[in-house]
Amino acid sequence: MTNMNQLTINNPATAALITQVPADDAASVAAKATRARSAQPAWAAAPLADRKACVVRFRAAVGAQLEVLAATMTRETGKPIKMSRNELNGLLPRIDFFLNEVDAQLATETVFAEGGMTEQIQPTPLGVVANISAWNYPWFVGCNVIIPALLTGNVVLYKPSEFATLTGLSIARLLHDAGVPKDVFTAVIGAGDVGAALQAQKIDGLFFTGSFATGAKIAQALGPRMVKLQLELGGKDPTYVCEDADPKAAAESLADGAMYNTGQSCCSVERIYVHEKIHDVFVAAFLDTVRSFKVGDPMAEDTYIGAITRAPQIDALEAQVLDAKAKGAKLLAGGTRLKGPGNWFAPTVFTEVNHTMELMREESFGPIIGIQKVSGDAEAVKLMNDTRYGLTAGVFTPDEARARSLLAQVNAGSVYWNCCDRVSPRLPWSGHGDSGIGLTLSTYGIQTFTRPKAWHLRKP
Repeated sequence: MTNMNQLTINNPATAALITQVPADDAASVAAKATRARSAQPAWAAAPLADRKACVVRFRAAVGAQLEVLAATMTRETGKPIKMSRNELNGLLPRIDFFLNEVDAQLATETVFAEGGMTEQIQPTPLGVVANISAWNYPWFVGCNVIIPALLTGNVVLYKPSEFATLTGLSIARLLHDAGVPKDVFTAVIGAGDVGAALQAQKIDGLFFTGSFATGAKIAQALGPRMVKLQLELGGKDPTYVCEDADPKAAAESLADGAMYNTGQSCCSVERIYVHEKIHDVFVAAFLDTVRSFKVGDPMAEDTYIGAITRAPQIDALEAQVLDAKAKGAKLLAGGTRLKGPGNWFAPTVFTEVNHTMELMREESFGPIIGIQKVSGDAEAVKLMNDTRYGLTAGVFTPDEARARSLLAQVNAGSVYWNCCDRVSPRLPWSGHGDSGIGLTLSTYGIQTFTRPKAWHLRKP
């Protein structure tokens, strides 16, 4: 929370105070935005090779300081230390992708040249990019915006989540040390009031990652201003396990997909539909896997389930448990908050669920899953599409043609065959419906930070 321009940061695993850091207010946000706009023309005019060199140095620093950066992220978010390392190690090839692809994406394209008339398309920067980022994967989510935005000549006003502030300040420090001017990349520190102040500035694009409720408020505020808006919101991601799938292999993969990062991922598996012929075998293997996950100190090397980053989320999880029980679901594991200091919730598995239950309709964002028995493909597809979200969806079957046919019918931005909870820098990350608008990653995720200028050139 903020208090007299101080942001208090606590460890969600222990509730202990980590530190307090200076927070912004409306006046300081406005001043930072003014300086950023003044700095943008020179940054855009700098040779692309110079901008790339800054990012190369930033990448090297992330690799060199990886252990310290991972520990910082674990302390402030409760993410198990191995997963913090995984995120940072996974960031490096994402940065490499942007570095390797940006030249081609910024090249001016001649689309017509005939009779003295030439037509060209020139990508130009948006200008001032505001990025309100997320806490669950602060390096991934932040740098999906920060790196391509800077490479394409934009300046960035970056508000890390208040639950990942120290990581956000680390990103700023490393970028500045790498040669990015302080007014070209500026961290804006604080909670929701600071995010609102950032939205109020003269900006050319706002890129937000977070809940649907907050995204909808941002859309209402910015819509009349004709600012480019990109919203990466939630998911209620389904997977269907066909009767010809290996139930044990599918269960092990999907247990990880549901519980990784303590279930705090927008692309976590949140609904599982299993063909009735293998349902019981699948459930037994799923439970065996979940029970093998160690809950404990996020700094311990063997911890798999860490703390819940935001304490209020435990109330939401408890409400889903109570609702599911009241409507006839069968609780097979967990279902309760865990004792002790900090924010803890037991890995939770339900069967005999249905779509009257919040567990199967509303985003959980925690270590909880509902497994529903289905009679076949038609019922599975109908249930997978019975949602206002559309981020990811998956099918487990050895039959590729069957998987392609099923996934083609599902409304989702990303689809998986025999895998889940996977993101690639080469593929666009986007959603349908209440999962948001716009995209990051892939070459499209570089282009999104540019606007095309159309050139009509006639020789005299």
